[in-house]
This record gives sequence, structure tokens and C-alpha cells, in this order.
Amino acid sequence: MSDATLDREPQAVDDTDRPGPFREFWSYFSEHRGAVIGMWFFIGLIIVAVLADVIAPHAPNQQYRDFLLTPPVWMEGGTWQFILGTDAVGRDILSRLIHGARFSLFIGVIVVSIAVTGGITLGLIAGFFRGTVDTLIMRLMDIILAFPSLLLALVLVAILGPSLINAMIAIAIVLQPHYVRLTRASVLNERTKDYVTSARLAGAGPLRLMVVTILPNCMAPLIVQAALSFSTAILDAAALGFLGMGAQPPTPEWGTMLAEAREFIQRAWWVVTFPGLAILITVLAINVMGDGLRDALDPKLKRS
Repeated sequence: MSDATLDREPQAVDDTDRPGPFREFWSYFSEHRGAVIGMWFFIGLIIVAVLADVIAPHAPNQQYRDFLLTPPVWMEGGTWQFILGTDAVGRDILSRLIHGARFSLFIGVIVVSIAVTGGITLGLIAGFFRGTVDTLIMRLMDIILAFPSLLLALVLVAILGPSLINAMIAIAIVLQPHYVRLTRASVLNERTKDYVTSARLAGAGPLRLMVVTILPNCMAPLIVQAALSFSTAILDAAALGFLGMGAQPPTPEWGTMLAEAREFIQRAWWVVTFPGLAILITVLAINVMGDGLRDALDPKLKRS
């Protein structure tokens, strides 16, 4: 062996060559083409919702009595004044769809916020303290999960009264067990690890251990669940609106638009088709984006 080989010192690893957390996340997320498309669609939906008053060609509840059930512009009898046609009372469908995006995002944000806050709180308490508290919380969640989600939401709205706010509260209650179970499982997995033991020996109290030490390491699966619950909230709110238990007419919510158009399915297909497509594409885009988030945030799915 030559002296040059003996004198050679081991080279230090340059940490600057390692990708940062965001770059690593984007590297895995961007491999899922559908997730990227879904993300851009979701961003576009947010822009449309924020700028609805500017983008929409007409007010959502403005009625044009001379244009009842006007077909889309590419059909005979259509006009560029109403690109996607009008409904039974002469309201522009395109304008109502644009304003409906605002309601859908509002529903998703409120429902997920309520469900995440309550679910994480109960899950942390159940997973950290165990014992009787854990048993009571988890049995209550099991009871909620025993009912079909839409049926339970329908019963809760019937008790609270049909309105958009009550529908959002009911959907949040129905979605909450998923967050409780997911948080509890993550807490049980993390609470026995060395860093939690070190924090406890350093004098950290239960609240600090739960919120500051354990919770940040449980966020990855919760973020994925929140993205998937966003689409579920929109879908359930549309279903309740269709059944007349959600947003009430003349609110331009997509499910309510479907409910108002039921009797015109055979002679005015556009009144039903476009709100249905809006729900379908939005839910599909968010679900695909959620799959991409799962692939990017779950270490088990990452390639070494």
C-alpha cells in the first residue's frame, strides 16, 4: 500500500449537498403527475373563489325572465351572454358555479378546522393519559363510526335544523373520529421514544409534552387526512344540500343547485350536469392531491 494511500484523510460529508426539507418533499410530490395537476386545479379554485365577484359575468341570484332554461352557447338557442346556459328562473349557471366555489372552499376549511382541532385534542388526551379516559373517548368514537356517515350527518342536521352552518357542524362531528384514532395511534407510537423520555426527565409537564414535544412528530399523517377530509366535506355538504338539509335556496351551493334542477333533468340537461361536474372534478383533484401528499410525507413510501 502506498504512502499516499496511508496519508489520505477521510473526506467529510458536505451537508450543503443534501436537499432541504421542502426540496425533498417537492421531489417526491412532483413524481405523482396527477397530484401536481390536482394541486394546480385546487390553487385555481382558490383564485376563482376569492375573485368570484370580479370573474363572474352576472350576480349569482340575478334573474333574467326572458332567458328561462337557455341552453349553453354551443347549442341551438344559446347565447354568449350565458355561456353555460341558465336555470329555470333565468339565473346564469356559470356565475352560480363560480360563486359556488367560494361556498365549497368555505365548507371545506370550516369543517376540517373543527374536525382537526377537536380530533387532535381528544386523540392527544386519549393517547397520552390512557386508562379510563382513553377507553371513554375511544368507545364514543366507535359509536360515531358505527353509523353511516351521511345518515348520521342527516340526523344531526334534522335535530339542529337545516342550514349550511348546521350542516358543517354535523359533517365535522362525523369526520372527527378519524382524527382521534389517527392522533392516538401516532401518540402511542411516539410517547415511548427517547426524545420524549428526555423531555420528561428535563421537567416538561404533560401539556408541553403533548403539544410541543409529541404533536409536531404526528403531523404528517394528519396533514394527509385533512386533505382527504376536505373533499369528503365538500361531497357530504353537496349531498345534504341535494336532500334539502344543507344550504338553502337561493344560495349558489353546488348541491343545492342540483336539488333545484331535479325536475328539469330530461329537458334541460345542462342545469344538472355542470354542478355535478364541478363537484366531481373538485373532489377528484383534492383526492389525487391527497394521494401525492401521502406519498411525499410517509417515510415508508419513500425510496431509499
